[in-house]
Amino acid sequence: MLWSGWGDPAQARELPAQIRALLHDLLGVRAPAAPPATLESVRLTPLTLEPRQVRALADLVGAEHVLTSDEARVRHTRGKSTPDLMRIRAGDGTDAPDAVVLPGGHEEVTHLLRLCAAERIAVVPFGGGTSVVGGLAASRTGFTGVVCLDLSRLDRLVDVDTTSMIATFEPGVRAPEAERLLAAHGLTLGHFPQSFEYATLGGFAAARSSGQASAGYGRFDDMVAGLTVATPAGTLDLGRAPKSAAGPDLRQLVLGSEGAFGVITGLRLRVRRLPAERLYEGWRLPGFQAGAAALRALAQDGPLPTVLRLSDETETMIGLARPDAIGGGDSGCLVITGYEGARVAERRAAASAVLSGLGGEPLGTEPGEAWVRGRFSAPYLRDSLLAAGATVETLETACFWAGLPRLYDAVRLAMLGSLGSPLVMCHISHVYETGASLYFTVVTAQDADPLAQWERAKAAASQAIIEAGGTISHHHGVGRDHRDAYATEIGPLGTAILRAVKHEVDPSGILNPGVLIS
Repeated sequence: MLWSGWGDPAQARELPAQIRALLHDLLGVRAPAAPPATLESVRLTPLTLEPRQVRALADLVGAEHVLTSDEARVRHTRGKSTPDLMRIRAGDGTDAPDAVVLPGGHEEVTHLLRLCAAERIAVVPFGGGTSVVGGLAASRTGFTGVVCLDLSRLDRLVDVDTTSMIATFEPGVRAPEAERLLAAHGLTLGHFPQSFEYATLGGFAAARSSGQASAGYGRFDDMVAGLTVATPAGTLDLGRAPKSAAGPDLRQLVLGSEGAFGVITGLRLRVRRLPAERLYEGWRLPGFQAGAAALRALAQDGPLPTVLRLSDETETMIGLARPDAIGGGDSGCLVITGYEGARVAERRAAASAVLSGLGGEPLGTEPGEAWVRGRFSAPYLRDSLLAAGATVETLETACFWAGLPRLYDAVRLAMLGSLGSPLVMCHISHVYETGASLYFTVVTAQDADPLAQWERAKAAASQAIIEAGGTISHHHGVGRDHRDAYATEIGPLGTAILRAVKHEVDPSGILNPGVLIS
């Protein structure tokens, strides 16, 4: 992973001159005045861990698995949100951990947490480092230091139960490797979020991730049959049956908890057969409201495609629905449908009849295939736009179908009111019988203080989401960025319940302090 951006450095690319000229003419974007920092020039806070504490960590996992070099610290600093990248590109490494520790198994994690609790060392679990909500920047207040708990050594497929269709993994397995391992058994998870190439299975669970094929395979939390979790207070082993009436489902306390309630060390995941056939295609709907109505019809009455996405007029026009071909969009709203598994032709024909009956125009398979080719490209495009002097960021939410038009308008107006004349694009990428998600992409020219500029806009958008009845996050998580809005969403009693849980499993408060709840 590129330390100052997204993904494979070899795939980073400069925007073509015509796109830079368009950004200048349309938004007033100008090239940054100064080049980004080099890795060697990133400013780090001095180590605060005592030598004896570092030695104690090394005694538990081996000296070769405790890293304190500047490079290791920089590479484990924050996540990959636009503000995260702005800070690191400006040379600000003040949130870097003091040490990166790589445990080799559940018992080592348990011993590390007990040591850190006794020594008042904050612990940040780290998977692929793809958080975009400030989920990897722990508060140092009241702690002797911060340790990044890198779980990349916990990278095994432990067991495959083809009778129950359950696969048991360690948390550090990255998504592409999980698919490769499962494919050897003729299986798949079917979980393909935009972070797919770098994120880990443990991270998916900790952030309550949702993939691009969620209509067919479900969200990641739907796939979690069981969890093993290490906490400073002991071990949780959750999920012993497909469904249970034995009290509240404690798995739900861990799913989405972002390391604040424990470190996931094992996952039992529902798997599916590898699809025998895959087909993706595009449709044009006359407008966003018409497109949303078509998606709702498919979600509520069927047949539901495996992949179902709708871009609004602006995203369609700009071409961001196909990041590999930005600038080449068409009029109307683009819908992408995808079919995987059995009876593809039958399901496609039935869904096509619904879309045609609601004003849809078929565009053939080319738009769908182009989307598949470019579906992991948007973060690279974000980096290219940042390098050109544009602030580019995303935010997402969800609500019930009846409230979707109001929520869509509220967020757009908040962005326009706080940023002046930004480019605001949106798509629906996850649908349910009762509602759907909205995923916004915002592009604007950077002002003299782009971090403060975006913080104002994000605050306005968060307020608009809450007031319009949406959730503050559908699949990115809470982190630090959404913590206050999340507290408003669940109310004082809900916040008090989470604090009580935190106190029981983490009485010293060392687990990712400042994330999820204050």
